[in-house]
Amino acid sequence: MDIITHPPGLHDPAGYGYSHLAATSGPVFVAGQYASDAEGHVVSADFAAQVERSFANLGTALAAAGLGFEHVARLGTYIVGHEPARLDALLAVIRRHWGDRPPAQTLLGVAALALPDMLFEVDAVAVRP
Repeated sequence: MDIITHPPGLHDPAGYGYSHLAATSGPVFVAGQYASDAEGHVVSADFAAQVERSFANLGTALAAAGLGFEHVARLGTYIVGHEPARLDALLAVIRRHWGDRPPAQTLLGVAALALPDMLFEVDAVAVRP
């Protein structure tokens, strides 16, 4: 496997100046995933739908490295216009993937993300077993 990859099913982000995945023999670094389709377009204006798609894209990136959500040690989550009500959508996805043992996480409320329609982004560090 290449150290730097663009997994099939995710858009090619090189034009934006980053790669989706950096897999080493130790940690695996997954770049910020947002609610993008295969061409990099934001798929919905709905916050909860963006959270769902962002985590689906994270799963695609992890699978390209032969890993799953259970290998994630750390998450970084970024919410545009963060307010407590938006936590429900995020917590639902986190509980579905990790139950009562979620990875370490830092949540940041931000004014904006890379594209104007983005409301949520998640990055991760995973560890090979």
